[in-house]
Amino acid sequence: MDDTARRDTGLRRPDGMANAAFVLGLVGLVVLPICLGPVAIVLGVLALRRDTTLRGRARLGLALGTADVLVFAVSLAAERDWLGPLF
Repeated sequence: MDDTARRDTGLRRPDGMANAAFVLGLVGLVVLPICLGPVAIVLGVLALRRDTTLRGRARLGLALGTADVLVFAVSLAAERDWLGPLF
């Protein structure tokens, strides 16, 4: 394929990271928060460091990833208190 035939999509790699951070952070609130939360945090930080044009979305992904980890930690602590002396 000729270079002139290729089309530029206009989507930069950091913008894709910002979108992925947002989506993973949002999905992580419902499913697998301990796995998706840290990935959203890392992608959000990388997108911000690489100067994304979607800074708000990267920050939102970072916040949602942090919320994922906090929700998991609180639910784990609540479950441990609820189970009491069993563990």
